[in-house]
Amino acid sequence: MSLIECVPNVSEGQRAEVVERLADEIREASGVRLLDYSADPAHNRSVFTMAGSAEGLETAVLAFVARAVQLIDLRTHRGEHPRLGAVDVVPFIPLGGASMSECVALARTVGRSIAVRLNVPVYLYEEASSNQARRHLEDIRRGQFEGLPARMAQPEWAPDFGPSTPHLTAGATAVGARHALIAFNVNLATDRIDVARRVASAVRASSGGLPGVKALGLSLADRGIVQVSMNLTNYEQTPIGVVFERVVAEAAKAGVAVLESEIVGLIPEAALSGTTPTHLRLTKFSEKQILENRLADLSN
Repeated sequence: MSLIECVPNVSEGQRAEVVERLADEIREASGVRLLDYSADPAHNRSVFTMAGSAEGLETAVLAFVARAVQLIDLRTHRGEHPRLGAVDVVPFIPLGGASMSECVALARTVGRSIAVRLNVPVYLYEEASSNQARRHLEDIRRGQFEGLPARMAQPEWAPDFGPSTPHLTAGATAVGARHALIAFNVNLATDRIDVARRVASAVRASSGGLPGVKALGLSLADRGIVQVSMNLTNYEQTPIGVVFERVVAEAAKAGVAVLESEIVGLIPEAALSGTTPTHLRLTKFSEKQILENRLADLSN
């Protein structure tokens, strides 16, 4: 059986009962398994990881998105992480026996169904996109939920599926197909957002930093610190240890120390080659966050 991973991100990380209800949607679905989920109150965002067949994922994701649209109202949402919709992104990733073309087909089928059934505009991104000008998620998300009405009024920003105006409470959703990435956050021992933004600019690929690295500087006001929040889209080209050392070096230029780091969701075992959780100052890291360990549970 072709095995595909799906990692939907939703704009809710503060109401535990909502996060659990969304997790239950996956648990109750047939043909898929919930591998991992975590909520971040400061980001006000949760990340879910599921895996299964294309058919199982199609049904499970549609039920998941429908429940999220029902429970999340972006008009009252506040959080540090940029967001486009109640269900912000829905990426499909090929695993055992699956091809990228299968994930692209699934993303387009699911994206169309979300738009038709829930009246939520859908943008296709990464490998699923047929529009190179808006292939990258950060370009689609620019302006966030609040900027959607003005942006969608521009002909070049008509969605791939669905209405030409945002859903009143759920905004829009980006559905795509991509390779595995690592969500890696590094917390700095300062409350200076300018330092976090300067470090993020130094490490991200788009501003001349490290290949395959996307980065933002965010404030964690409740803890009185700042964070360099990153997506590592090619850990073979730029290993996580290299990214961590660059963050440490760039922060040191401002006289700031690295406090700790975290992995959000799962990480391929090979991505930790050449480093250790201790060296990366990972907090709350568990062997259960290694993707292969969770996949092994599928056969148990």
